[in-house]
Amino acid sequence: MAMDPDTLAQLCATLRRFVDEQLIPAEAEVAETDAIPERIVAGMRELGLFGLTAPEEYGGLGLTMEEEVMAIFELGRAAPAFRSMFATNVGIGMQGIAIDGTPEQKAKYLPRLASGELIGSFALTEPDVGSDAGSVKATARRDGDFYVLNGTKRFITNAPHAGLFTVMARTDPGQKGAAGVSAFAVERDTPGLSLGKPEKKMGQQGAHVCDVILDDCRVPVSALIGGVEGQGFKTAMKVLDKGRLHIAAACVGLAERIIDDMLDYAVARRQFGRPLADFQLLQAMFADSRADAYAARCMVLDAARKRDDGRDVGVEASCAKMFASEAVGRIADRNVQVHGGNGYIREYRAEQLYRDARLFRIYEGTTQIQQIIIAKAMAAEARARAGL
Repeated sequence: MAMDPDTLAQLCATLRRFVDEQLIPAEAEVAETDAIPERIVAGMRELGLFGLTAPEEYGGLGLTMEEEVMAIFELGRAAPAFRSMFATNVGIGMQGIAIDGTPEQKAKYLPRLASGELIGSFALTEPDVGSDAGSVKATARRDGDFYVLNGTKRFITNAPHAGLFTVMARTDPGQKGAAGVSAFAVERDTPGLSLGKPEKKMGQQGAHVCDVILDDCRVPVSALIGGVEGQGFKTAMKVLDKGRLHIAAACVGLAERIIDDMLDYAVARRQFGRPLADFQLLQAMFADSRADAYAARCMVLDAARKRDDGRDVGVEASCAKMFASEAVGRIADRNVQVHGGNGYIREYRAEQLYRDARLFRIYEGTTQIQQIIIAKAMAAEARARAGL
């Protein structure tokens, strides 16, 4: 059920204060140490950030899609690593169970995910399977009352912290493509599951990724999400449509933060006896950035509202994710340019946010994958109109 406008406004104001008073001041510390302080994680739990979208009956806030993106507009203003800490619970690490899980799976996991006691992670990508999600090679062989999982998952966000993995594996090796893929809820201490070393990344320090290795990992039949084989790809797509809108909202939040930083610097910094903000070539960058961020915000809100109305927003989610992630990249680049030499120095945060923003064009479907999704849908619509 949607919140009343006053309650939503109060939530967003609370989140903005948390970002301004707790997260942004800690950005340099997190970038330097590659770790989010426990005091901040505790504050996230206290605010209920891990359960923003979990159903209320399981201890979450049960936000609608529109409410979720409004919240992420605020939380996305901080360096993206902070959002990553709780976002897998809000999105891909929990939504498979929330959307398609059995009643028993929901009762077992959702309350712990909503409270932040349990960190969820989404294990889809593999060394040779990234954007082509239907080509999963990890296998799940039925053995009596168990499935035996084998394979390696790569670049799994929050894997070093996760207590629960949503694992995509092929239950029917004879079935090529998406139809043979199933989803499993695999607990961290399951024998046969191990983790690789955390990757050293270009940006987003404090958000950790690593391989998840499945070596004769035996899970009970009850771990099959939804209790039905061959539904894993459909579950993944439902999760990713929602996740792409979440990521797009995070891009909007970061873009708006970067614009604020850009203008604050340009107003205060003087060259040739006047503020940088007075120079027309830089003003063009400000205007382009504002238009980019505004367009991205409108796209995200429109798609979120359509999803709340029960409409299929696969194309709209791809459009929003593609545009917003490209836009924040342009804005982050302009910010470095406005800062000049200072934009290359960590003290000013422009270079860190530039590196942080780069990942948005890759995860939850690259820009090129979004283009393919959009173009295929357009061609299908054209054929339908032509009766072909």
